[in-house]
Amino acid sequence: MIKAMLHRCLDNGTLSEQEAELLMGEIMHGRLADSQIASFMTLLRFRGETTDELVGFARAMRGMAEPFPVQLERTIDTCGTGGDGLGTFNISTATAIVLGSMNIPVTKHGNRSVSSKTGSADVFEALHIDIQTSVTEAATMLTEQSLCFMFAPLYHPSMKHVMKTRKELGFRSIFNLLGPLTNPAGAKHQLVGVNSRATADQFGHVLQRLGTTHSVIVSGADGLDECAIHGETYLVDVKEDTIDAITIKPEDVGFTCGSLASIRVQTPAESAALIHQVLLNEAPQEAIDIVAFNAGVALYAGDYVSSIHVGIEEAKRTIANGQSQLYLTSLQSKKRGIKHA
Repeated sequence: MIKAMLHRCLDNGTLSEQEAELLMGEIMHGRLADSQIASFMTLLRFRGETTDELVGFARAMRGMAEPFPVQLERTIDTCGTGGDGLGTFNISTATAIVLGSMNIPVTKHGNRSVSSKTGSADVFEALHIDIQTSVTEAATMLTEQSLCFMFAPLYHPSMKHVMKTRKELGFRSIFNLLGPLTNPAGAKHQLVGVNSRATADQFGHVLQRLGTTHSVIVSGADGLDECAIHGETYLVDVKEDTIDAITIKPEDVGFTCGSLASIRVQTPAESAALIHQVLLNEAPQEAIDIVAFNAGVALYAGDYVSSIHVGIEEAKRTIANGQSQLYLTSLQSKKRGIKHA
């Protein structure tokens, strides 16, 4: 049956939601050869994934994830797809820290870099914040300090069956797309960055079918998978019963249009250093503004504010008054001596 599905895909056919869930389950159980997994990943990269397939794949991975014992109301995840190739610092990680400093519960799902320069796990380590925690300890971190990092390999151990192939291929794949769709804590509020408007539209329907309460999918200028400070951002606002799309320019929300040059980095250490500068309110203005922009949209997605404009003002104030930097310092002081992978 699995071979028949793969052959159908090779002939430009597609899978139903149920077939996609079955196929991903077989992959996650280690029942496909590396060559089959590579063919599957490459085929989807060129053909593209249907909405039914994404929903099925996500359901399979959600069903096999390690259960998370704490469910806090209006928990937010800021995990994006990554791999946009633009080399910016890890904006979603900075955004998560700003939200945590406002006592907003954040279950930040992420991994090491596979298809980009700085994965969120790499940057958390460079910031001297522990990422290797047990599920129990992560739950404690969430309740005590509002933010826990959910290191994907710990919560999706079945991903071990694809990691070798994924690293060898090195390109943005179906598993980039599945990261934001498989938060182990089941976050019902999300800020999701993707690299195209078409993917943003598709994710809106996927997240709605998966049961989101309120999420916003964003795609910035030049394929940036964040709210952009250098051009337009396309936003898909998803609630249980509605999906709305708008386009926002930086000037529309009180920012000056800037450039990507001052927010590009080469290494996790450079990314961490720029995040430090942002939280100290001493970074280039584009860096501060892009974090405030994304944090403001996340606050709106979490239903903590009535509009994106109000959220941005709240995030600006939190960065400017030093609250986020103090919070980062407190996270660093609570290292638990856990050995990193």
